[in-house]
Amino acid sequence: MRWTDPAAAMAALLLLSAPCLAAPKLATVRVGAEAAPMERMLDGTVEAVNQATVSAQTAGRVTEIKVDVNDYVPAGARVMRLRSTEQVAGLSQAQAALKEATARESEAQTRYDRIRDMYSRQVVAKATLDEATAARDAAAARLVASRAGLDAAREGASYTEIRAPYAGVVTQKFVQVGETVAPGTPLLAGASLDALRVIVEIPQSIVEQVRAQHKAAVYVDDRRIESTAITFYPSAAPQTNTFRARIELPKDLQGLAPGMFVKVGFVTGESQRLLVPRAAIVERSEMRAVYVV
Repeated sequence: MRWTDPAAAMAALLLLSAPCLAAPKLATVRVGAEAAPMERMLDGTVEAVNQATVSAQTAGRVTEIKVDVNDYVPAGARVMRLRSTEQVAGLSQAQAALKEATARESEAQTRYDRIRDMYSRQVVAKATLDEATAARDAAAARLVASRAGLDAAREGASYTEIRAPYAGVVTQKFVQVGETVAPGTPLLAGASLDALRVIVEIPQSIVEQVRAQHKAAVYVDDRRIESTAITFYPSAAPQTNTFRARIELPKDLQGLAPGMFVKVGFVTGESQRLLVPRAAIVERSEMRAVYVV
């Protein structure tokens, strides 16, 4: 059996593995001081631009609820129904009254035309023509009132079918099937997720800087969302001495919902900073660093 010198074997191993130890070619970028905005980070709350509580506009008993919390409903969709016996009866009466008023008005108009023709031939007295004229005008007024009554009855009947004022998500349900409600009773609450905004309380110490720059962005996870508009409330809250701001966001954002907490960066000025690409940052536990060539 032939023995190999251990030192020679180690040297050969290092020689063979030398190409594997060569430093790989890495992408580099030259960095330097750049002008960058200074941001003050504050907490904000997301809310829907369109949010409302639908209340009953007539009295009745709840007979049907077609949606539940977190259900999406299109604009104009029927979400609830109330018992409508009285409203339907009132609508039928209004329709019958309109038919009667139409017939009375037609009869009065025909009589007026006949009396006017007779008066022109001096067959009847002026008083008879005046009486026919008054009857015609009264019948026309009753017809107008009947039409208005029918419109009101139709509106009252429509109140028994609760419909969504706009497309959105049901956020709360206040009644159950079988409950009796009165006008003004809250029924459902909903919010549209198409348009969202963020409400932020700004400390008095930086409110002037923030108003002067008039720029802000919302940070959600790794996303930075530029605001489309900022509205500053003119007065401070008495309890906290903070000024409320409303940050409008682009439409149809994904991953946001009313009630969420987010970070809002308000631009307060500009400074020179050393900026590096995010992909160049190395994270090891709680340490962040970059490699320098």
